[in-house]
Amino acid sequence: MSGPLVLPVRDILRAPGEMREFELTVPVAEKWGEGLAWVPAGEDVHVDARLESVHEGILVTAEISTTYDGQCSRCLTDLTRSLEVEFQELFGYSGDEATDFEVQDDHVDLETGVRDAIVLSLPFQPVCQPDCPGLDPSTGEKLTEAPVTETQIDPRWTALAALSAPPTDHDGEASRPAADDTEKS
Repeated sequence: MSGPLVLPVRDILRAPGEMREFELTVPVAEKWGEGLAWVPAGEDVHVDARLESVHEGILVTAEISTTYDGQCSRCLTDLTRSLEVEFQELFGYSGDEATDFEVQDDHVDLETGVRDAIVLSLPFQPVCQPDCPGLDPSTGEKLTEAPVTETQIDPRWTALAALSAPPTDHDGEASRPAADDTEKS
């Protein structure tokens, strides 16, 4: 068993309480992720892993950091952002209960778990900035500020608009309640 994220555990197998720490920096062999965000091939993934022997197997806890590329989902601008993910998984001993991950040949292979943790953490709709106005629907050009939408009143409702206006007196000025018209306590 070999690979950049395959770690030996022979010295802590079936020795509950024993622990080993590893610090790895591994380039991604192929692109991870699809859609608007992905980790490109060749990008470095930094993994700080702690392997602890427990009765059921080897408990792996890792902090992962890398950089992903993508496109803004609103304006399609290219972007590059950093990503930090935590990962924890139990690698069970073979022959015991069925588990998703197993200790094989005195090694644990972190690649599947690390890749899954990173890909599931990638944003589904990344944006270049939180208030990105996007593209102009008529020209396709990037907007520099949020579009101002002018609300047009349906002509069938114009008669009701007069009812929402403040009341006016005979001179056309808005009337105000006189001081005597207010409630006294």
